[in-house]
Amino acid sequence: MRKRFIELARTADNRGYQTYSDFLNLNEISIFYSLRHELPKVNYYLFGGYNGAERKVLCFYADTDVKAFSDYITCIRMLPLNKKFSDDLNHRDFLGALMNLGIERSLLGDILVKEKEGFVFCKASISEFIVDNLTKIRHTSIRCEILTEELPEIQPDFKEIRGSVSSIRLDAVIALAFHTSRNSILGLISGGKVFVDGRLVESNSYQLKEEETVSVRGLGKFIFKGMENQTKKGRLFVSILKYI
Repeated sequence: MRKRFIELARTADNRGYQTYSDFLNLNEISIFYSLRHELPKVNYYLFGGYNGAERKVLCFYADTDVKAFSDYITCIRMLPLNKKFSDDLNHRDFLGALMNLGIERSLLGDILVKEKEGFVFCKASISEFIVDNLTKIRHTSIRCEILTEELPEIQPDFKEIRGSVSSIRLDAVIALAFHTSRNSILGLISGGKVFVDGRLVESNSYQLKEEETVSVRGLGKFIFKGMENQTKKGRLFVSILKYI
Protein backbone atom coordinates (compact mmCIF):
# COMPACT_ATOMS: atom_id res chain seq x y z
CA MET A 1 0.00 0.00 0.00
CA ARG A 2 2.86 2.40 0.77
CA LYS A 3 4.28 1.83 -2.71
CA ARG A 4 0.86 2.51 -4.27
CA PHE A 5 0.49 5.83 -2.44
CA ILE A 6 3.92 6.97 -3.58
CA GLU A 7 3.15 5.95 -7.16
CA LEU A 8 -0.16 7.87 -7.20
CA ALA A 9 1.43 10.99 -5.72
CA ARG A 10 4.33 10.98 -8.17
CA THR A 11 2.03 10.51 -11.15
CA ALA A 12 -0.13 13.47 -10.11
CA ASP A 13 2.97 15.57 -9.50
CA ASN A 14 4.80 14.68 -12.71
CA ARG A 15 1.88 14.62 -15.12
CA GLY A 16 -0.29 17.32 -13.62
CA TYR A 17 -3.57 15.45 -13.32
CA GLN A 18 -5.52 13.85 -10.52
CA THR A 19 -5.04 10.25 -9.41
CA TYR A 20 -7.31 8.21 -7.18
CA SER A 21 -6.96 5.26 -4.83
CA ASP A 22 -9.66 2.70 -4.18
CA PHE A 23 -11.69 3.09 -0.99
CA LEU A 24 -9.32 2.94 1.98
CA ASN A 25 -10.06 1.51 5.40
CA LEU A 26 -8.82 3.05 8.64
CA ASN A 27 -5.56 1.09 8.64
CA GLU A 28 -4.75 2.19 5.09
CA ILE A 29 -5.61 5.82 5.81
CA SER A 30 -3.32 5.70 8.84
CA ILE A 31 -0.50 4.31 6.67
CA PHE A 32 -0.96 7.23 4.30
CA TYR A 33 -0.70 9.77 7.11
CA SER A 34 2.46 8.09 8.40
CA LEU A 35 4.31 8.50 5.07
CA ARG A 36 3.19 11.94 3.94
CA HIS A 37 6.72 13.26 4.50
CA GLU A 38 7.99 10.78 1.89
CA LEU A 39 5.61 11.98 -0.82
CA PRO A 40 6.11 14.72 -3.41
CA LYS A 41 4.68 18.10 -2.44
CA VAL A 42 1.40 17.51 -4.20
CA ASN A 43 -2.13 18.36 -3.02
CA TYR A 44 -4.35 15.60 -1.67
CA TYR A 45 -7.90 15.15 -0.45
CA LEU A 46 -9.72 12.30 1.29
CA PHE A 47 -13.44 11.88 0.68
CA GLY A 48 -15.95 9.05 1.04
CA GLY A 49 -19.04 10.49 -0.63
CA TYR A 50 -20.43 12.34 2.39
CA ASN A 51 -19.14 14.19 5.42
CA GLY A 52 -18.19 11.79 8.20
CA ALA A 53 -17.46 8.80 5.97
CA GLU A 54 -15.10 6.21 7.42
CA ARG A 55 -13.99 4.53 4.21
CA LYS A 56 -12.50 7.14 1.89
CA VAL A 57 -10.92 7.59 -1.52
CA LEU A 58 -7.60 9.43 -1.63
CA CYS A 59 -7.14 11.90 -4.49
CA PHE A 60 -3.83 13.51 -5.41
CA TYR A 61 -3.96 16.58 -7.65
CA ALA A 62 -1.38 19.05 -8.90
CA ASP A 63 -3.33 22.28 -9.35
CA THR A 64 -4.75 24.50 -6.63
CA ASP A 65 -8.41 23.50 -6.79
CA VAL A 66 -9.81 20.41 -5.12
CA LYS A 67 -11.34 18.26 -7.81
CA ALA A 68 -14.87 16.93 -7.58
CA PHE A 69 -15.40 13.26 -6.84
CA SER A 70 -18.71 13.14 -8.69
CA ASP A 71 -17.25 11.22 -11.63
CA TYR A 72 -15.47 8.73 -9.39
CA ILE A 73 -17.82 7.99 -6.48
CA THR A 74 -21.45 7.02 -6.92
CA CYS A 75 -24.18 6.47 -4.34
CA ILE A 76 -26.65 3.64 -4.96
CA ARG A 77 -29.94 3.33 -3.15
CA MET A 78 -31.06 -0.26 -2.42
CA LEU A 79 -34.71 -0.54 -1.47
CA PRO A 80 -37.18 -3.41 -0.97
CA LEU A 81 -39.89 -3.84 -3.55
CA ASN A 82 -42.34 -4.15 -0.66
CA LYS A 83 -41.16 -2.66 2.64
CA LYS A 84 -44.11 -4.09 4.54
CA PHE A 85 -42.96 -7.66 3.93
CA SER A 86 -39.24 -6.97 3.87
CA ASP A 87 -36.73 -8.60 6.18
CA ASP A 88 -35.30 -6.25 8.81
CA LEU A 89 -32.15 -5.63 6.78
CA ASN A 90 -28.96 -4.39 8.43
CA HIS A 91 -25.47 -3.31 7.38
CA ARG A 92 -24.13 -6.88 7.31
CA ASP A 93 -26.99 -8.02 5.06
CA PHE A 94 -26.32 -5.30 2.47
CA LEU A 95 -22.55 -5.82 2.55
CA GLY A 96 -22.90 -9.60 2.26
CA ALA A 97 -25.17 -9.34 -0.77
CA LEU A 98 -22.73 -6.99 -2.51
CA MET A 99 -19.75 -9.20 -1.76
CA ASN A 100 -21.67 -12.22 -3.08
CA LEU A 101 -21.67 -10.50 -6.47
CA GLY A 102 -17.90 -10.93 -6.50
CA ILE A 103 -17.17 -7.26 -5.80
CA GLU A 104 -13.91 -6.49 -3.99
CA ARG A 105 -14.33 -4.62 -0.71
CA SER A 106 -11.91 -1.92 -1.88
CA LEU A 107 -14.41 -0.85 -4.55
CA LEU A 108 -17.07 -0.13 -1.92
CA GLY A 109 -17.24 2.70 0.57
CA ASP A 110 -19.57 3.10 3.53
CA ILE A 111 -22.99 1.51 3.65
CA LEU A 112 -25.70 3.41 5.50
CA VAL A 113 -29.04 1.88 6.46
CA LYS A 114 -32.28 3.80 6.97
CA GLU A 115 -35.67 2.15 7.50
CA LYS A 116 -34.82 -1.07 5.64
CA GLU A 117 -33.20 0.85 2.78
CA GLY A 118 -29.46 0.79 2.13
CA PHE A 119 -27.20 3.42 0.57
CA VAL A 120 -23.80 2.28 -0.66
CA PHE A 121 -21.01 4.49 -1.92
CA CYS A 122 -18.94 2.80 -4.60
CA LYS A 123 -16.63 3.43 -7.52
CA ALA A 124 -18.69 4.77 -10.38
CA SER A 125 -17.25 2.14 -12.72
CA ILE A 126 -19.15 -0.67 -10.96
CA SER A 127 -22.42 1.14 -10.30
CA GLU A 128 -24.26 -0.20 -13.37
CA PHE A 129 -23.13 -3.73 -12.54
CA ILE A 130 -24.63 -3.45 -9.07
CA VAL A 131 -27.91 -2.03 -10.36
CA ASP A 132 -28.23 -4.80 -12.96
CA ASN A 133 -27.30 -7.71 -10.69
CA LEU A 134 -28.33 -6.99 -7.11
CA THR A 135 -31.97 -8.08 -6.95
CA LYS A 136 -32.30 -9.88 -3.61
CA ILE A 137 -30.96 -9.51 -0.07
CA ARG A 138 -31.70 -12.45 2.22
CA HIS A 139 -35.34 -13.26 1.36
CA THR A 140 -36.20 -9.74 0.25
CA SER A 141 -36.51 -8.73 -3.39
CA ILE A 142 -35.01 -5.30 -3.96
CA ARG A 143 -34.30 -2.79 -6.68
CA CYS A 144 -31.34 -0.46 -6.99
CA GLU A 145 -31.09 3.05 -8.34
CA ILE A 146 -28.17 5.37 -8.91
CA LEU A 147 -28.69 8.68 -7.15
CA THR A 148 -27.81 11.44 -9.58
CA GLU A 149 -29.46 14.38 -7.85
CA GLU A 150 -28.74 15.76 -4.39
CA LEU A 151 -28.43 12.95 -1.88
CA PRO A 152 -31.26 12.46 0.60
CA GLU A 153 -30.64 12.90 4.32
CA ILE A 154 -28.69 9.73 4.96
CA GLN A 155 -26.30 10.90 7.63
CA PRO A 156 -25.73 8.33 10.39
CA ASP A 157 -27.83 8.46 13.55
CA PHE A 158 -26.21 9.42 16.84
CA LYS A 159 -26.85 8.88 20.52
CA GLU A 160 -25.66 11.66 22.80
CA ILE A 161 -23.69 10.52 25.83
CA ARG A 162 -22.85 12.92 28.63
CA GLY A 163 -20.87 12.01 31.69
CA SER A 164 -17.90 12.74 33.90
CA VAL A 165 -14.33 11.59 33.37
CA SER A 166 -11.15 12.17 35.33
CA SER A 167 -9.47 13.63 32.22
CA ILE A 168 -9.95 13.85 28.46
CA ARG A 169 -7.37 11.13 27.89
CA LEU A 170 -8.27 8.73 25.14
CA ASP A 171 -8.75 5.72 27.44
CA ALA A 172 -11.05 7.60 29.82
CA VAL A 173 -13.34 8.94 27.10
CA ILE A 174 -13.55 5.59 25.28
CA ALA A 175 -14.51 3.91 28.56
CA LEU A 176 -17.35 6.42 28.96
CA ALA A 177 -18.52 6.02 25.37
CA PHE A 178 -18.80 2.24 25.57
CA HIS A 179 -19.67 1.88 29.27
CA THR A 180 -16.64 -0.18 30.18
CA SER A 181 -13.55 0.11 32.36
CA ARG A 182 -10.38 1.98 31.41
CA ASN A 183 -8.34 -1.18 31.97
CA SER A 184 -10.34 -3.07 29.35
CA ILE A 185 -9.58 -0.31 26.84
CA LEU A 186 -5.80 -0.41 27.24
CA GLY A 187 -5.40 -3.62 25.24
CA LEU A 188 -7.43 -2.21 22.37
CA ILE A 189 -5.27 0.90 22.20
CA SER A 190 -1.94 -0.94 22.42
CA GLY A 191 -3.27 -3.56 20.00
CA GLY A 192 -3.70 -1.03 17.19
CA LYS A 193 -7.50 -1.01 17.20
CA VAL A 194 -8.10 2.68 17.95
CA PHE A 195 -8.04 5.48 15.38
CA VAL A 196 -8.54 9.22 15.84
CA ASP A 197 -9.59 11.06 12.69
CA GLY A 198 -8.24 8.14 10.66
CA ARG A 199 -4.86 8.07 12.38
CA LEU A 200 -3.74 5.09 14.44
CA VAL A 201 -3.20 6.12 18.07
CA GLU A 202 -1.40 3.71 20.40
CA SER A 203 -0.99 5.96 23.42
CA ASN A 204 -3.75 5.77 26.02
CA SER A 205 -2.71 9.20 27.34
CA TYR A 206 -3.58 10.96 24.06
CA GLN A 207 -5.61 14.10 24.84
CA LEU A 208 -8.72 14.32 22.71
CA LYS A 209 -9.69 17.55 20.99
CA GLU A 210 -13.16 18.82 20.16
CA GLU A 211 -14.80 17.31 17.05
CA GLU A 212 -12.27 14.48 16.72
CA THR A 213 -13.78 11.18 15.61
CA VAL A 214 -12.68 8.08 17.50
CA SER A 215 -13.09 4.63 15.89
CA VAL A 216 -12.58 1.48 17.97
CA ARG A 217 -12.45 -1.79 16.07
CA GLY A 218 -15.13 -4.14 17.37
CA LEU A 219 -16.94 -1.50 19.42
CA GLY A 220 -17.93 1.38 17.15
CA LYS A 221 -17.12 5.06 16.84
CA PHE A 222 -18.05 8.43 18.27
CA ILE A 223 -17.40 12.15 17.92
CA PHE A 224 -15.89 13.87 20.95
CA LYS A 225 -17.83 17.13 21.34
CA GLY A 226 -15.70 18.46 24.16
CA MET A 227 -15.78 19.45 27.80
CA GLU A 228 -18.86 21.15 29.23
CA ASN A 229 -17.82 21.98 32.78
CA GLN A 230 -15.78 20.83 35.76
CA THR A 231 -16.99 19.56 39.14
CA LYS A 232 -15.73 20.84 42.48
CA LYS A 233 -13.75 17.61 42.81
CA GLY A 234 -11.98 18.21 39.52
CA ARG A 235 -13.85 15.73 37.32
CA LEU A 236 -14.78 16.86 33.81
CA PHE A 237 -18.23 16.67 32.27
CA VAL A 238 -17.94 15.85 28.58
CA SER A 239 -20.29 15.27 25.67
CA ILE A 240 -20.02 12.52 23.03
CA LEU A 241 -22.02 11.72 19.90
CA LYS A 242 -21.95 7.96 19.45
CA TYR A 243 -22.79 6.41 16.08
CA ILE A 244 -25.71 3.95 16.24
